[in-house]
Amino acid sequence: MKIIINPKYIAQEKAILQLVNSFFSEGELIVEGSRNTIKSNVLGNEKVNIKFFQKPGLFKSIIYSFFRSTKAKRSYDYANYLLNHNIPTPLPIAYIEEQGPLGLLGKSYYISEQIDYDFTIRELIHDPLFPERDIILEQFTEFTYKMHQAQVNFLDHSPGNTLIVNKGGANYDFYLIDLNRMKFEELSMEQRMDNFKKMWLSKQMIKVVAKKYAALSNQPMDKIYPILMEKSISFKRKINKKKYLKRKIGRKA
Repeated sequence: MKIIINPKYIAQEKAILQLVNSFFSEGELIVEGSRNTIKSNVLGNEKVNIKFFQKPGLFKSIIYSFFRSTKAKRSYDYANYLLNHNIPTPLPIAYIEEQGPLGLLGKSYYISEQIDYDFTIRELIHDPLFPERDIILEQFTEFTYKMHQAQVNFLDHSPGNTLIVNKGGANYDFYLIDLNRMKFEELSMEQRMDNFKKMWLSKQMIKVVAKKYAALSNQPMDKIYPILMEKSISFKRKINKKKYLKRKIGRKA
């Protein structure tokens, strides 16, 4: 077993290992998926999240063991990168990798602090009358711009992967989660707008985002808006086409 712990938590190594060892019998279930499961639990007097990654198949196990960082390690490393660039994300506490025969990757875990958030972008998308909707979108755009300036291309920049905390007085904090798919690179305007496509923004929301991003980047609105609109429409068409084909295949089966 390989365990890497944030220096702030090194004195709690035994307690961290206990959380992992009791993962399947203790804690509050947050997400249960086919590949990953997330639970909340308590470390000392603080709430934490534990993300469990299923043992990969043989081929991926070889890749993760010898050629590529595991999802748990990437989550930990990327969280540190974000925090070092003043981009909020739950504080990384530790990651743990179990090794099987021949040193191949087995199960792995990522532990981070728990953020008590108020909502995500998903709520804004489904409710045009959401309080302070445009203000939140503008601040979210500023948050994303800051991320782009730090050369972060967050490949899972989707409605549920940014937690939002209402600080009051029309001020909001944003926290990135589900971090294991990122690229670190200088981003063109095409790439920056492409990074918004999974947000499933309405036409009105696209106008708000484009206007704010144009102001932040000192670029004309009539340059940014068409790119963002095209990226968003193209992505929606692609997803809707997949859904249509699945339904069609399902009816034939």
